[in-house]
Amino acid sequence: MRRLVHDLLPPEVCSLLNPAAIYANNEISLRDVEVYGFDYDYTLAQYADALHPEIFSAARDILIEHYKYPEGIRKYDYDPSFAIRGLHYDIQKSLLMKIDAFHYVQLGTAYRGLQPVPDEEVIDLYGGTQHIPLYQMSGFYGKGPSIKQFMDIFSLPEMALLSCVVDHFLGHSLEFDQAHLYKDVTDAIRDVHVKGLMYQWIERDMEKYILRGDETFAVLSRLVAHGKQLFLITNSPFSFVDKGMRHMVGPDWRHLFDVVIVQADKPSFFTDRRKPFRKLDEKGSLHWDRITRLEKGKIYRQGNLYDFLRLTEWRGPRVLYFGDHLYSDLADLMLRHGWRTGAIIPELEREIRIINTEQYMHSLTWQQALTGLLERMQTYQDAESQQVLAAWMKERQELRCVTKALFNAQFGSIFRTFHNPTYFSRRLVRFSDLYMASLSCLLNYRVDFTFYPRRTPLQHEAPLWMDQLCTGCMKTPFLGDMAHIR
Repeated sequence: MRRLVHDLLPPEVCSLLNPAAIYANNEISLRDVEVYGFDYDYTLAQYADALHPEIFSAARDILIEHYKYPEGIRKYDYDPSFAIRGLHYDIQKSLLMKIDAFHYVQLGTAYRGLQPVPDEEVIDLYGGTQHIPLYQMSGFYGKGPSIKQFMDIFSLPEMALLSCVVDHFLGHSLEFDQAHLYKDVTDAIRDVHVKGLMYQWIERDMEKYILRGDETFAVLSRLVAHGKQLFLITNSPFSFVDKGMRHMVGPDWRHLFDVVIVQADKPSFFTDRRKPFRKLDEKGSLHWDRITRLEKGKIYRQGNLYDFLRLTEWRGPRVLYFGDHLYSDLADLMLRHGWRTGAIIPELEREIRIINTEQYMHSLTWQQALTGLLERMQTYQDAESQQVLAAWMKERQELRCVTKALFNAQFGSIFRTFHNPTYFSRRLVRFSDLYMASLSCLLNYRVDFTFYPRRTPLQHEAPLWMDQLCTGCMKTPFLGDMAHIR
């Protein structure tokens, strides 16, 4: 047993993960990809976290000045360490929480306002269970009848503002309608985008807000040099995209792209056949002529994917499209049109660095703790051994809580709960062939590289894990010993 404990953690288990790597959910060969497509915000253009306090403050002021919310809300500032992407919000219960891939709330990660909700109350709110029924969960685009999932990076200031406003109302015993409050906050955040405030901030100081511009240029230039065709589909307006691309790539950036589509209105761009393409001139004015082909160097607005496919004939797995929003950018393309998809997850870099920092320490902790447990259990009878085991398992639970706080004190990792992948992880695996921290990760691979997903054993294929060894699984009779049961 002692030898087995040491064999469970061979030295290579502590090999560091690479934050600049690309991770595959599905096998894909870049040799077969002829056309590369891109979203703009948080895909071609990576933004600094300094943008989030600006969005929060502007939306907060809109609530006070235009929606007549209490002046006391102005005392709240943006807290970048409060929320993580992928959380769910129960509108009627004013509950922000993390849910796993099986629709269970991770206990200890439910907040009303800025205050944690006791586990017992969470279970009581959902009828004596942690499980949230499927009909209440988010639909295809992350919006359910009463629960919304926050999927894009722009939602971080939205979650923070929503929690602050609820905190103020509860702290001052003010009555409010949960649905009205949720809609007002959502509309205030939307106004920041619709009124162009965010665009103005970025345009005024691109050096401050836009990251990795030189790497974006290197990726696009490399693909074009290898004969790949490129296109851009974004919801952002042309003037904003043009200024950003000139900053990152240069004044001739449009020559790199075979098709450029702005204000596409995703995700309806992928499903609504009614909106036609319209051409824009250099000043952003709309043309009225009918679009019969999509020309290189020209700018197009709106349109729909069905006309796009008809005019370009870019179909199936020879197309690889990158975006940051799993629903608005990737879901339809993979499930309904057979394109290959790549998800840009900027949080991945930080999470991997935390994993690398803790991996070696945790492996030693497990090895030493399990060895000590076996030594103690040798001196006890079975009943006493179980008591020792229970105390040891409690220690492991406390260690898991510490690990959670390393990622985020309130909600932990964006990818995992204590035992299962998060709901965000489930959608990431479902809607993306590849995922990475930024487009620059492509520079680390040949343009004909083949990505293979890591073969993950099914539960009946996997060897025994430590918890199975410690809970008596080794005592399970073999099939021969069970013949009398049959």
